[in-house]
Amino acid sequence: MTVNMKLDLVRPEERGTAVGLNEFAGYLGASVLAALSGYVAMAKALRPEPFYLGFGLVAVGFLLSLLAPDTAATARSAGGFGPGMSLAEAFRRTTWVDRRLMSLSFAGLTTNLKDGLAWGIFPLLLAQKGLDLGTASLIVSAYPAAWGLFQLLTGPLSDRIGRKTLIVGGMAVQAASLWAFLGATSVAALGLAAVLLGIGTAMVYPTLQAAVGDRVAPAWRASALGVYRFWRDEGYAFGALLGGALADVFGLRMSVGLIAFLPLLAAGLVARFDREERG
Repeated sequence: MTVNMKLDLVRPEERGTAVGLNEFAGYLGASVLAALSGYVAMAKALRPEPFYLGFGLVAVGFLLSLLAPDTAATARSAGGFGPGMSLAEAFRRTTWVDRRLMSLSFAGLTTNLKDGLAWGIFPLLLAQKGLDLGTASLIVSAYPAAWGLFQLLTGPLSDRIGRKTLIVGGMAVQAASLWAFLGATSVAALGLAAVLLGIGTAMVYPTLQAAVGDRVAPAWRASALGVYRFWRDEGYAFGALLGGALADVFGLRMSVGLIAFLPLLAAGLVARFDREERG
C-alpha cells in the first residue's frame, strides 16, 4: 500500500523516484534491523529480547498508519480517474490480456525467481569453489547491498530516460551476471559478479512498479500493482522449486546457467510488447 499511496501523491514524471526511495528505505530498514537484532541476540539471548524490537516496530508502524491520510481523493482530483475495475478483470488484464502488462509481470517474476535461486544455490556454489563461510557470506551479501543502494539512482533515472530502457537493460545485466558468476575464478571476480547482479536487479525493481503505474488508469492502479506484485513475489517460490529441481537433474552450475536464460526472455518480451507511457 505504501507504493500505491506514493504513486497517488506524485506526478507521473516522479513515480520512479518515489518507488526507488520506497524500496531503498525498505531494504535499509531490513539491513539495520538485521544488524541490530544480531547485536541484541549476542548481548542478551536469541529470544525473547530480539523480538521486542519487532514488537516495537509493529507498534510504531500501526500508529503511523493511523496518522497517514488516505490518498484516493488526491488521485481522483488529478483527473483521468475513470471507472473502477473488478479484481478478476484486473488480474486477467495484467496477467495475459494486456501484453504490455504481461511482459512487465513476467519480468518481475523472473527477477525474483532468480533471487529464489540465488539464496539457495549461490552458497553451495561458493562452497564448491572452496571458499570459507566468512568469504562466501561477504560475496552473497554484496548482491542485496548493491540492489538496495542503487535503487536510489535507478528510480530517478527511469523518470529521466524512460522505463523500458532500464528494464530491458537490467534484465540483460542480470542474465550476464549469473553467467559471470559461474565463470568467476577469484574472490574479486565473484564479488564483482554479485555487485553487477545487484545493479541489474536495482535497474528493474523500482522501474517495473513505476511502469505498471504509468500504463494503467488511477482507478485500478492499486489492483494492477497488486497483481503485478503477486506474480513478482511468486518468483521466490518458483525459483527455489525450479532451481532445486534443475540442480537435482543437471547439477548446481547447469541449473544457474539455464535459469539465466529466463531474464533474457523477459527482456525480449518487454522490448517487443512494451511502450513508454506516462499518465
